[in-house]
Amino acid sequence: MIGLISATAAGAAARDRLAAAWPGRTRVYEGPVREAVERAFAECEQLVCFLATGATVRLIAPLLADKASDPGVVTVDESLRHAVALLGGHGGGANDLAHAVADVLGCAPVVTTATDATDIPGLDTLGRPVEGAVAAVTRAILDGERVALRADTVWPLPPLPPNVVPAPVPTGRVGQDAGPAERAGTPSAAQNTAPADDGQAADGSSQAPLAAQSVARAEDGAVPPTADAETGTGTVSADGSAGAPADPGTGPDAAAAGATLWVTDRILPLGAREALVRPPSLVVGVGASKGAPVEEVLGLVEGALRDAGLSVGSVVELATVDAKAGEAGIVEAAARLGVPVRTYDAGTLAAIVVPNPSGAPLAAVGTPSVAEAAALAGGGELLVPKRKSAPEGRAAMATCAVVRRAPRGRLAVVGLGPGARDLLTPRAREELRRASVLVGLDQYVDQIRDLLRPGTTILESGLGAEEERARTAVAEARKGHAVALIGSGDAGVYAMASPALAEAADDIDVVGVPGVTAALAAAAILGAPLGHDHVSISLSDLHTPWEVIERRVRAAAEADIVVTFYNPRSRGRDWQLPNALGILAEHRAPTTPVGVVRNASRTDESSRLTTLAGLDPATVDMMTVVTVGNTATREIAGRMVTPRGYRWQSEGAR
Repeated sequence: MIGLISATAAGAAARDRLAAAWPGRTRVYEGPVREAVERAFAECEQLVCFLATGATVRLIAPLLADKASDPGVVTVDESLRHAVALLGGHGGGANDLAHAVADVLGCAPVVTTATDATDIPGLDTLGRPVEGAVAAVTRAILDGERVALRADTVWPLPPLPPNVVPAPVPTGRVGQDAGPAERAGTPSAAQNTAPADDGQAADGSSQAPLAAQSVARAEDGAVPPTADAETGTGTVSADGSAGAPADPGTGPDAAAAGATLWVTDRILPLGAREALVRPPSLVVGVGASKGAPVEEVLGLVEGALRDAGLSVGSVVELATVDAKAGEAGIVEAAARLGVPVRTYDAGTLAAIVVPNPSGAPLAAVGTPSVAEAAALAGGGELLVPKRKSAPEGRAAMATCAVVRRAPRGRLAVVGLGPGARDLLTPRAREELRRASVLVGLDQYVDQIRDLLRPGTTILESGLGAEEERARTAVAEARKGHAVALIGSGDAGVYAMASPALAEAADDIDVVGVPGVTAALAAAAILGAPLGHDHVSISLSDLHTPWEVIERRVRAAAEADIVVTFYNPRSRGRDWQLPNALGILAEHRAPTTPVGVVRNASRTDESSRLTTLAGLDPATVDMMTVVTVGNTATREIAGRMVTPRGYRWQSEGAR
C-alpha cells in the first residue's frame, strides 16, 4: 500500500490525482501532518509526501529503523516540478516509485542512488538474495576498480560494467563443510561474455559478420569486458570468444583484484570486500507423513542444505507428490522459505529412477520415491540423496533430497516499433536494459544503442543474416545469458521471433515483447484504413514462392479485405507490386483509396493518398508500406477510412 500525505490544497489536488490513477494501491492520510506521516510510515510499504524535502526528512528521521524494513519515501514539491526518491531507493522501491509518480504528475524524477545515477544495476536489484559486503563491492564497481566476478556457472544476470572481470573460482574455496556440493560443482564459465559467430545469409547476399562489442561510457573510463583494466587491451580467440583473463584472486595480481563478486549457491566465508549473489539453482524434494510438523520439515530442509554446504537462499521451490499438495507442514515450510510448492502426479514420479526407492511411499501415495523423484523431476544433479528427519522419541515424519538444476538462459524477442523513440514500449526498454547480450541488425542496434547499460555485449550483423542472428541469440541464451534479440515493428510480424522460436527448444526461457508494427504506424498516419477486417501480405519472394503469395493476394481480393503490403518493391524485385495491384483491380474499382507511407514515424516520414489506378509502383521502395482499401473504404477530409459497419440508432441499441 502507498500512503499519500499532503499539507496544502495544491498537494491535496496532486494527491487525489495519484489516488485516482492507482485505485486500490493508495491510502490517503489526513489530519495533522506529523501524525499522518507516523501512521503511514508504520502501515504502508511506500509513502508519497507532498511536502518540502527538509520537512519530510525531519518528520521521518525519528521513525527510521533499517534498510530492510523502512518504507520507500518520495517527496513532491508544491509546484509539481520534482518527485524525489528520499528513502529506500532500492529496498523500499522509492526509485521506481519516483518514476511512476513523475509519469502521472508530469514532473521530473530525482534519483540520487549511485548505481541508478551511473546506470549500473545495483546488486540488491537483481531479484536474488545478496550477502556479504554489498556496499563495499558496489563502491568498488562504481569507483572503476577491477572487481573479480567468480561464478560457478553462467546465470542470466543483467550486464555488469566492464571493470567487473570474469575470473576462475579458486579450488578449495568452499564453506566449512562443503560435502557433496563441492564434489558436484564444476566451477567454470565467465559471466556476461559472448562469442561473435560469423553468419552466412540464407539468400547468399553479402553481409557484415556478427561483430562483438561492448557498450561502455567514455566518461566512466570503462574498458571492454574482455580487456585488461589497466592497459585497456584485450584478446579474442579464433572462435570469437574472449581470452581468459588471469585470475586476479591468486598470484601477483591478487592485490589488484580488490573486491570480489561471487555468484554461487555454496556457503562461503566472505572477506571484507566480498559479496555474493545467490542463483536460483536448488530444488528440494520433500516427503511428509500426514500431520508432519512444519518445524520438523523446515528443520530437515535447512539442516540438509547446511550440511551440504549449500545456501537456503538459492532454493527456488519445494517439490512433492500431488497427494501432499495440501500438507500443512510442507506448505508452511515453503511459505517460511519464501518459495512455491510444486507437485507432480505419482505416475510421473514413479517413472524416475532414484538411488533410494522405498515400499512405504509406494503403498501410501503410489510412487516408490517422493523426495528424490520430486527433486529430480525437473532435471538436474542430485547433490543430497534422501535424508530423513530425526525427531527425538518418535519415528521420522519427513524426508528431503536436494538437486542442483542447470541454469536456464533467457531470450527476450523485442519489437522496437517503427522507429520513433516514443513508440518504443516501456517493456521493450526494460528488456534492453536487462539483457547482458544484445543481438540484432546493425541499423536497429544503432537506434537503441544509447539505451543499453555499460557492459552489454553487442552481436550485430547486416541485412540478410536473419537466420544466423536467430541461431546466435538462441545459442547465447543456452549458455545461460540474458539475451535480447531485436527487430523492428513487432518482432513477431515479418521479423525475428519466428526464426528464433523455430530454433529454440524448451531448455531456455523465452519472452516476447510486442511492438508497434509498420502496418499500425502507417494506418495511424493515413487515418483509419484498418477499421474492418484486414490482412498483411509480404511481397518478398526470397523465402516464399510467388505462387503462394499470389494465391494469398487473390484470396484477399475475392474476400474484399483491406490489404497492407510489406516489402512491396526493391531494386531486384520490381514486378511483384504491379502484379498484386492487378489482382486486386479485378475485384475493386479503380478509385479504391490506397495509402502509401514511407518511413512511418521517423524523421523523414512521408505519406500520401492515391487510388488503385493512380498508384505508380516506381514511387514505392522497401521502406514503404502500401495499404489498399476494400470496396467500402473512403477518403474523408483527406483521410483514408474503412467503416466498421456499426449501425447507430437514436433510440438505443436493440
